[in-house]
This record gives sequence, C-alpha cells and structure tokens, in this order.
Amino acid sequence: MQYSKGELRRAKTLELIKSHGKISLQEIVEVIGCSVATARRDLDALEKADAIIRTSGGAIYEGALLSSAAELPFAAKRDYRRQDKERIAEAAADLVQEGDIICLTGGTTTFFIAKALKKHRNITIVTNAVNIAYELADAEDITVVVIGGVMRAKSYELSGPLAENVIDKINITRMFLGVDGVSQNHGFTMHSELEARIAQFMMDRSSEVYAVFDQSKLEKSALFTIVPLNQVTGVITDMQLEGWFEQACREQQIAIHTARDHTASIQ
Repeated sequence: MQYSKGELRRAKTLELIKSHGKISLQEIVEVIGCSVATARRDLDALEKADAIIRTSGGAIYEGALLSSAAELPFAAKRDYRRQDKERIAEAAADLVQEGDIICLTGGTTTFFIAKALKKHRNITIVTNAVNIAYELADAEDITVVVIGGVMRAKSYELSGPLAENVIDKINITRMFLGVDGVSQNHGFTMHSELEARIAQFMMDRSSEVYAVFDQSKLEKSALFTIVPLNQVTGVITDMQLEGWFEQACREQQIAIHTARDHTASIQ
C-alpha cells in the first residue's frame, strides 16, 4: 500500500508528538520541514482522528495526559475531553438556584461550570481560582468573592493562611469540587497539598459538596487526598457509574448526577 506525502508527514508528526508528550507548532515546523499552515492542518487532521489533543500553540499526545502522574498546566488540560466537561458543567448549573452562594475550586471542569453559571442571576460565587474570577468578571447580577492567598502558576489557584482566614468567615450553599483523581483506596485526590487543604476548608463551610470529574479521573490517584469518597453530597460525572464506585455511592447515600442525560439518583 502506497501512502501519500501528507499521510507520511502526519504519521511522522504523530510519532514526534508521542515521543515528546507535547510539542509546539514551531518545533513541528523545524523538525518536519513544513510550513506553519501545513502543521496546523496536520494537527487538525490528527485531532479529528482522536490521536492528539490540540492546544493553543501546538498539541499533546492523549496518552501522555492519561498516563502521566505529573501535574499539567491548566492551559494544557482545558480542552481535553472538553465536551464531557461542558456537559458536566450544565448538569452542575442545573442544581444552582437564585440566591445560592456557590463555591468553585480551581480546575478545568469547574472553569466550565463558571461559564455555565454566567446565565444565572442573583447568585454569589466564591472561588480561589484567579482564572475563574476573571471569567466571571463581566457576568451580570453575579457577585464574585475571590479568596486571597498565593497563586500557583499551573492551576491559578490561591492558597495559604490568608485564604484560610477568609474562608473561615464565609457560608456556602453548594460547593463544586474539582479533583485530579478518584480511587477506592484514596478517595478524591489533588496534586497540590496546599490546594487540597484549601478545598478541605471550603468543604467545612459548605452545606452541600459535589465532586465534579470526567471518566479519565476514575481509578487515578494524585499525591494528596482531599477527602474520602463518603464525605461528599454527590458526584457529577459524564458516565454511567458501575462497579465499585456505583456500590460505594449506593452504600454511602451519595447522589449521582450523570451529565449525559442530566439524570440524578440516590444509590
């Protein structure tokens, strides 16, 4: 079977991305010897084939996102499984009522929840994520409370003693908790110890807590446990739960909200 020049070039590009984990447009141009426009078209084709994840300046190999235990920057993760995250965000927004005080931790899924909440009126949103606060800056009839602290560059989250002091004075109706991993042994986990601690503080001030995550987070464990599985009100995810997680939710009376059809049940 004879391959076209374009097919051979895209195959070489894919191998390059796989070997590096992530790559920029300029690196593709230099190594492959093509134009920027050609590199962009090749990345578009590879993304449509579900081989890579496009970023603003290049691409990431999907396998690197799924297998890496290291924390990736927000910009690198934002568009990974974007449609699933947007569906989760809509399901979360459906739970919000006028007058609610909503808490959003940092993360890509909670960022999309912030976008979905912009259509709401007369709500207050408390967050420790600078990018989420910026996204909500032009939202009408939404009060945004930003918790102070020191910002982490990879997540845009604020943490530290200043943040803890502010949280201690806030009462939250409903919290949406972004996580880096969900496992039977370690519960809901995060890469950063400081962010996990802030999340714990915010949970203590919240009447309801919903963990939000897509299926790529299940069976994964980041370094620091936020809370065990049984300490959340519910979960909002993009999949129909089964196996040990479904059983755990049933035993602990954890509400399951499935984003694909916006259904909810107490297992």
